[in-house]
Amino acid sequence: MTGHAVPAPDACSVGFDRTGLSAYGTAARAMFFVAVEQPGPWGRDAATESHLPAEVGRTLSQACSSRGGRLSLLRRPGRHPDDPHEPGHTTYLAWAGEDPWLLVARVGDPRTLLDVDLDALARGDRDSVRATLPGLEPSAPVLLVCTNGRRDVCCAVRGRPVALDAAAVSPGRVWEASHTGGHRFAPTGVLLPHGATFARLDTELSTEVLTAADRGELPRRSLGPAHDRGRSPLGGAEQAAESHVRLVVGETSLTALSAVAREETVTTAGSTTTVVTVTHRDGREWLVDCERRSGPTELPESCGKAAVAASAWETHVRS
Repeated sequence: MTGHAVPAPDACSVGFDRTGLSAYGTAARAMFFVAVEQPGPWGRDAATESHLPAEVGRTLSQACSSRGGRLSLLRRPGRHPDDPHEPGHTTYLAWAGEDPWLLVARVGDPRTLLDVDLDALARGDRDSVRATLPGLEPSAPVLLVCTNGRRDVCCAVRGRPVALDAAAVSPGRVWEASHTGGHRFAPTGVLLPHGATFARLDTELSTEVLTAADRGELPRRSLGPAHDRGRSPLGGAEQAAESHVRLVVGETSLTALSAVAREETVTTAGSTTTVVTVTHRDGREWLVDCERRSGPTELPESCGKAAVAASAWETHVRS
């Protein structure tokens, strides 16, 4: 297993690794996912700059975004020659809200995805979704690893080796993905259906994520600010609070905790503090103060961009 490739010394993820900034609260928001296999090259906007028909990619991307969801393009890990490939597109539809679920189908023409009832998907209505796309069946959890170098070079240099090695251990359950957000934390990944989002992945952790997910859990090693970016259905402060409590109490269940923001204040220094209630399904509750602070350190959040004041969530459970 190769682990990480070697990125440039000034790569964005290298700077964030060096400073050890927390990844809490940085998961891209999404209540649901439409993830479509599209082999071959991807441009910066993979939905419209790939072999997927541009009008299909554009329409799906806009329709998902407007409903609080996310479109991802997928490839099987490995080389991506621009030549004929197995016909059809493996497609996952994931609901990341309460009682998450994941469906998969093999689609011949991606235009048929325009008939999927995305309103039903956005409210977690599995039966209505299945009625609009024949062939959908339940799927085991899958891990999407961001590898789109046209979006950020860190994702390709650091993500592709991890995806390739992890796929060798867990065939058919690890995919290269077009964009998960958070290049500065590469290699990044998203676990479907739960929307659990990870920073600084390696092959071993990726494998542990899938093994634990089969039990409805997270691996203990993924807890904490180095790897846990949060769950996509939540806002940033709620993600940070839930992740913090998860670490404090050692909770690995993917569905045991929920978080709701109660109040928000903005200080004269420009930082934002949000009070979040985190609730365990056994009835325990915690009040967590989450402050979004921009520190003195300046770092580029994406390769090739100017450095800006790096920000992170600071979390504290009230006694």
